[in-house]
Amino acid sequence: MLERTAPRNVLGKTLVELGEDNPDIMVLDADFCTASKTVAFKDRFPERFIQVGIAEQNMMGIAAGLSTVGFTCFASTLCVFCSRRACDQVTVSIALPRLNVKILALYAGIFVGKNGASHQALEDIAIMRSIANMVVVQPADAQETQQVVRFAAQYDGPMYIRIGRDPRPSMVPHDYKFQLGKAVTLKEGKDITLISYGDMVEDTLNAALSLEEKGIHARVINMSSIKPIDEEAIIKAAEETGKIVTVDNHNIFGGLGSAVAEVVCEKMPVKVRRMGVRDVFGKSGTNEEMQKRFGLRAEDIEKEVMSLLEN
Repeated sequence: MLERTAPRNVLGKTLVELGEDNPDIMVLDADFCTASKTVAFKDRFPERFIQVGIAEQNMMGIAAGLSTVGFTCFASTLCVFCSRRACDQVTVSIALPRLNVKILALYAGIFVGKNGASHQALEDIAIMRSIANMVVVQPADAQETQQVVRFAAQYDGPMYIRIGRDPRPSMVPHDYKFQLGKAVTLKEGKDITLISYGDMVEDTLNAALSLEEKGIHARVINMSSIKPIDEEAIIKAAEETGKIVTVDNHNIFGGLGSAVAEVVCEKMPVKVRRMGVRDVFGKSGTNEEMQKRFGLRAEDIEKEVMSLLEN
């Protein structure tokens, strides 16, 4: 069995390594450092760690201010609080002046344990990708998370980075190197293309492997860079496979499905099915129960593909 590692588990370690090399890196937290694992940075560099408490809007303003005097700021909290709650501060204080702030968004989408609808960020990708100057990324596994965080430290400008909560197996190739705006094909296929990111890549790939046993060859693309998105990979998939299914840990409106549909509509019209939370709020339950309730398991993806191909 493949070793499973939670993407958030490499976050603190990677920030510490970056902090060792760069004295201008600071981390801000909104009473969440134990869960986000940024506590490792706090323990190593207490003078460069700011605990703002449950004041996410203030945290964004503080990070913006610090960035104007040369610091590279990583601001970390629950996904829902740095998108919905702090949207205005992110937009006006960070994105508008294009400041060097990296927003680390934990507990994304339906995967928030039993915290329920109030903590399930199902709109954050829609919010963030509609803000000018904002980059939106969600890595698929621990290896890609480490690379994305390292990239963020070098990138000059605001980034919104969704970090997965639960353990996942290694998904990207061993020699993989993250490139902003570039997707990676995890499995080749000619009959249909499945596009996903982050927490949903594992189930998407498992669905494709199951379809392979039925004689259906599905291409699987990890679209970790949601904005900017890899238009070339989408157009190529549309041309070569003719049908696309997107799999979102997010509302079907405004997420990856919408981003892919926008490219397809303008550049290479083919049929697109969007899988995700279908314009409803979440519920309280285990992550497994949520995945089943909202139809986002490998078997659900497989059924959606079969339905599209049959029709």
